Amino acid sequence: MIRENKQQKVYRILKGRIIEREYVPGQRIVIDQIAKELATSSIPVREAIRQLEAERLVVYKRNIGPVVAEVNESDYLDTVHVLARLEGYAAGLAAKSFPKEKLKLLRELNISMEEALEDFDIIQFSKLNATFHRIICEQCDNNYLLETIQNTWNRIDSIRGTGSTLYSKRVKESIQEHKEIIALLESGDSEQVEILARDHKIKTAENFEKRRKNLIETNSLFM
Repeated sequence: MIRENKQQKVYRILKGRIIEREYVPGQRIVIDQIAKELATSSIPVREAIRQLEAERLVVYKRNIGPVVAEVNESDYLDTVHVLARLEGYAAGLAAKSFPKEKLKLLRELNISMEEALEDFDIIQFSKLNATFHRIICEQCDNNYLLETIQNTWNRIDSIRGTGSTLYSKRVKESIQEHKEIIALLESGDSEQVEILARDHKIKTAENFEKRRKNLIETNSLFM
C-alpha cells in the first residue's frame, strides 16, 4: 500500500466526509479545526481544500471561507437517468463480442472494489467503479455512443465531483450487481445485460434521491 503524505490523508478524509454527507452542502469547513483534529498544520488542509475546490466539491464564499458545494439534485437525477439508458445500450452492444481478457479485468476490478469497501475507502471505490463502467462502454464499437456517454460522465462530474453521489450502503449492492453484469457479458445475453446495466445506474439515482429526502426530513425535525 502506498504511504499517504499529510495532504493526501486530509484530502481523503474530507472528501469521504463530503461524499457520505457527514459534511452537508453549504456547511463551512473550518481549517484550524480540521488541522487540530487531524494533528497537522493548516498547510496540508488548505492544499486538500484547493484540490476539493478543483473537483467542485468545495467553493469559497466571501467573508465565510470554504464551504461544501451545493448539489443541483434535479440536474443530477435527470442526467443519471439519461446515462442509464446510454450505458445500458452500450453494454448490450458490447455483450455481442466481449473480450475474455476484459472479463478477467472486470472481475479483478470488482474484487479491488470489495477490498476498498472493507477499508472504508469510498474514494478508491469510486475510481475503480468509473474504470469498470468505462471498460464495458469502450467495447460497444460505436464511437458516437461512446462520445455521448463520455460527455454525460463529464456533465455529472460538473454537477458534483466523481463518485460523490455514491454511498457505502449502495456500493455493497453495486458490487453484487457488477458480478451479474459480468456473467451476462460472458454469456453474450445482449438484451438482459442492457436491462441490468440500465437498472444498475437507475438504482444509484434512486438511492441518492432517497437519502436526500431523508436528510430533508431529518433537518426539518430540528427546525
